[in-house]
Amino acid sequence: MNIIKIITREGKSEAISLIGETFDEFDASYYTRQGADKFHAFFRDEKNFEDCEFFGAFEEDNDELLGVIVTKDNRRHIVAFFVRGRHHKKGIGKALFGYVVSSRKGNRTITVNAAPYATEIYHRLGFTDTDAMKEDGGLKYTPMKYEIKD
Repeated sequence: MNIIKIITREGKSEAISLIGETFDEFDASYYTRQGADKFHAFFRDEKNFEDCEFFGAFEEDNDELLGVIVTKDNRRHIVAFFVRGRHHKKGIGKALFGYVVSSRKGNRTITVNAAPYATEIYHRLGFTDTDAMKEDGGLKYTPMKYEIKD
């Protein structure tokens, strides 16, 4: 059984490590060296997360961090969404996303700039593309949105 909870300031460094490691394992091959470096630089700068909320999926038995979702703008935009590779396809990402949707603060739309590796995952969660794939400084992404239906 997994538990979803808010990651406090003390746990953010572990969450950022999980993001970096998982990016290197699954996403980095889609990017130029410049793009991968830009990604890592963004996550090393704590100022980028001053207005963000971190949520983690934890193993109930040992409190291991299995996955993380980072949002901003009152949970209207997903900044990062990563699950450790050995825990893929176990419903952890779906649970994290479901937690954000169910605990939203009045918003009806959630947006994300989906990495090439994650595009199909977001489609399976119900996101739709809002534009074609873009590239910014070596980072490739597809703008997407999710419309909440109550």
